[in-house]
Amino acid sequence: MRPIISIEGISKQYRLGKAQRPMYGTLRDTVVEFAQSRFRKRSEAGDSSQTIWALRDVSFKVGAGEVIGIIGSNGAGKSTLLKIISRITEPTTGRAELFGRVGSLLEVGTGFHPELSGRENIFLNGALLGMRRAEISAKFDEIVAFSEVERFIDTPVKFYSSGMYMRLAFSVAAHLEPEILVVDEVLAVGDMAFQKKCLGKLGSVAEGGRTILFVSHNMLAMQNLCSRVVWLDHGKVAQEGESGDVIANYLKGSFSTRSTQTWADPANAPGNEIVRLRSASVFPEQGSPFDEITVQTPVVLEFEFWNFQPGATLNLSMHLINEQGVTVFASGSGKDKLWRKPYPVGLFRTRCRIPGGLLNDGAHSVLLLVVKNNNTVISNHPDLLSFEVREAVESREFWFGKWPGAVRPDLDWETEAVDLHDTTTMIQQ
Repeated sequence: MRPIISIEGISKQYRLGKAQRPMYGTLRDTVVEFAQSRFRKRSEAGDSSQTIWALRDVSFKVGAGEVIGIIGSNGAGKSTLLKIISRITEPTTGRAELFGRVGSLLEVGTGFHPELSGRENIFLNGALLGMRRAEISAKFDEIVAFSEVERFIDTPVKFYSSGMYMRLAFSVAAHLEPEILVVDEVLAVGDMAFQKKCLGKLGSVAEGGRTILFVSHNMLAMQNLCSRVVWLDHGKVAQEGESGDVIANYLKGSFSTRSTQTWADPANAPGNEIVRLRSASVFPEQGSPFDEITVQTPVVLEFEFWNFQPGATLNLSMHLINEQGVTVFASGSGKDKLWRKPYPVGLFRTRCRIPGGLLNDGAHSVLLLVVKNNNTVISNHPDLLSFEVREAVESREFWFGKWPGAVRPDLDWETEAVDLHDTTTMIQQ
């Protein structure tokens, strides 16, 4: 069966510092270009490293109806690849073959004319996709309702906020039904409610049999939506395969352990005029921050902080996040009965203990919130600590694969005989 997308040996080279020359320039453009070329020739004569390869020999195929994720760190070549697939730019070598109409949502405003209204841009985008006016009109009300910009649909889109722009652009791309939908990380522009709405729409689009190429740093969304993932690293395909396996390897490769941090000078410590952190550490209960943590190890999280405001009612909220970006659990120091009262000015140390036999193996990070008066977050510290929980050989008996789940609690089980009989006789009866 012929794939709907075929990427064969694509490479893309850019020349550093060289702007794209317009097809028709003014006299001023010509003079400026001439002057720049004189300096560029001198520069290039003394420096041979004037080019960069954004992509190198990338190849993969996508079947009709597949939802494929593309992941990688910033600068890995993801957006360049999508621009080549969307026919926005040409590859230096290789080719991309597509067998269907392509709807692209790569950057906020791509494909929109700023002087036209939202209504006019909907019809313009549909026409570019090869749709007849009657087809676009049939979808128009649904597009506008989903985008939630009804009041501004006849306003030129140059007056839209980035969020409004993105809402309408996504709604157009998702509802005009191209055979191939290409979506870059523009969903981050919208608010949380609309992001959730967009991801739900992508899921329904996928169920409808259309092909989706999806770029995102949201690994949970990637794993839920995509059957297969391509991991790009420095412009090359590092791995391609089942989404769970590729995402886990990508996160492990990008994970760095940070088991302890200290700030000796309050002026340079993270925080604000009320509270600043002095230190944060994670370590085995019977060890140091540099000792190994296994699934059987009781773990201690310790935070020291300065309080500068007398009478402040404070508590710390710790969120533990696993390598899939899932919050395993959250816990707060408000359970400490001794300090359910205003804090005096001073340096404080607070600890929480995670029992052994609870966490699953894998990479974990710590988000710390400082909360005032039990309801106002006054300080937010994402990725404050990071650590890896390793497998314990003694915990394995009959199962040697990866245990599913965010946690793997060591629960007690009991079995008792209720009635002892010969089961063969019971079945015959």
